[in-house]
Amino acid sequence: MSDIAAPKLVRASALRRVFDGTPWRRAVILAGFALIWELYARWLDNALLLPTMGATLSALWAAIVSGELPDRTLTSLRVLITGYALGVAVAAILTTLAALSRWGNEALGLLTSMFNPLPAIALLPVALLWFGIGTPSLIFVIVHSVLWPVALACYGGFLAVPPTLRMAGRNLGLSGGRFVVEILVPAAFPQILSGLRIGWAFAWRTLIAAELVFGVSARSGGLGWFIYTSRAQLETASVFAGLLTVILIGLIVEGVIFRTLTRITVQRWGQEQA
Repeated sequence: MSDIAAPKLVRASALRRVFDGTPWRRAVILAGFALIWELYARWLDNALLLPTMGATLSALWAAIVSGELPDRTLTSLRVLITGYALGVAVAAILTTLAALSRWGNEALGLLTSMFNPLPAIALLPVALLWFGIGTPSLIFVIVHSVLWPVALACYGGFLAVPPTLRMAGRNLGLSGGRFVVEILVPAAFPQILSGLRIGWAFAWRTLIAAELVFGVSARSGGLGWFIYTSRAQLETASVFAGLLTVILIGLIVEGVIFRTLTRITVQRWGQEQA
């Protein structure tokens, strides 16, 4: 191979890796959706029904500069993280009890059969009666939306742990909580991570829906309240700016947090292909 051809092959290989990468493909897909949105909005020519992509981005920038959208977003994220953490903690307790005793197993099966099919939004009237219009009501419905899918995913992962691995843990003298933490959790972590992803998605959309229904208050409401007030004022571009913010946060959490967690855990451990 000549000295001139070698650098060309290296550059071609580097370009191929760039264009074959997931971020590049996703960027192209998003650009295609944005172009379709812009063209259709211009053809429709009705900003009240569907603003253009440019008008939405302008409204998004204006809301960011004014400080309203960042404040609303941070309010929603604080509530979301609190409810999500509580839901995951309760799910961990229930699945641990289910893994260690038949009574816990029966309790988890009965509770998930009763409450998992119940939409979190259906509990809003109960939340209002118990906690009033405020953050505790939002946290209550978020915990409900997170708890059951995470618990089911975790326990399903525990059941899929091979018997030989369980026997190895028992032979090492592990029991109780140590058996769960050192044997079951690492072996079932792909399913647990999947449950955490599902729980996050349920929590995020439940929070936005709950804020759209009753918010918290005009001064302390979150991102859903921003969308609601923008709709009431017929500011459709701001409504789509709020929806775009919801989508962007979802992409960041999925593309950065969960992908990084997957890469440093199950992919490194050889439990999932990269």
